[in-house]
Amino acid sequence: MTSIIQKYSKYSFLFSELVKRDFKKKYKRTVLGMVWSLLSPMLQLLVMNFIFKRFFGRTTEHYVIYLFAGNLVFSYFKESTNGGMSSLMDNAGIITKVNAPKYLFLLSKNVSSLINFGLTLILFFLFTAIDGVAFHPRFFMLAYPVVCLLVFNIGAGLVLSAMFVFFRDVQYLYDIFTLLLMYLSAIFYTVDSFSQSTQNLFMANPLFAYIHYFRLVVLNGYVPSVRYHLLCALYALVAISVGGYFYKRYNYRFLYYM
Repeated sequence: MTSIIQKYSKYSFLFSELVKRDFKKKYKRTVLGMVWSLLSPMLQLLVMNFIFKRFFGRTTEHYVIYLFAGNLVFSYFKESTNGGMSSLMDNAGIITKVNAPKYLFLLSKNVSSLINFGLTLILFFLFTAIDGVAFHPRFFMLAYPVVCLLVFNIGAGLVLSAMFVFFRDVQYLYDIFTLLLMYLSAIFYTVDSFSQSTQNLFMANPLFAYIHYFRLVVLNGYVPSVRYHLLCALYALVAISVGGYFYKRYNYRFLYYM
């Protein structure tokens, strides 16, 4: 822990500049700039609500919030992991010249994605108020799945960034995988109509577990059990452990492929 703090102190300026650059780069040469952080998810929500409400939302109370919660979490995951995957190759010119920990570039992408997520989360709470969902102090518990998802995204990014250095095909395969994952995460449909055994299978999907946490707190009004919290933490710890293993094992070979 001490060595990590020392490294952060040493490269804190570089890290902050990377975060600023990543955040500004996303909105470079756009007329609306940061407004897109709020406008883009709102437009996505309106389109998805228009398409799916007649099929899945007729019997679901507060369907807009149900849909928004799923899309909010999934979009954060997708943006964070896509950015993490290309973080090393996008910064190859810097990495080959500056002796700095390579994971800083991945972490900067995650922080940038987290900022965008935070802006969208404000819009989400605004929609909950408009839709008649009363604010409750238990909403602060949403910080738990967000932290777990942050760790999970970093772990997944470490694996993807290492694979992308060696195999550029990963980006195309990952696009297909995230599309499949979106349909398996019950973003626009409910799982209540499935059997209990099938519902349990959904919990094997970390994204669904984090999305379901949001919905339980906001729409159902209660905090999940301790066992559920442990499951969310387990997914995050497994992801960061596997990602750390990949990074440590292949780190020394990255420069040869950049």
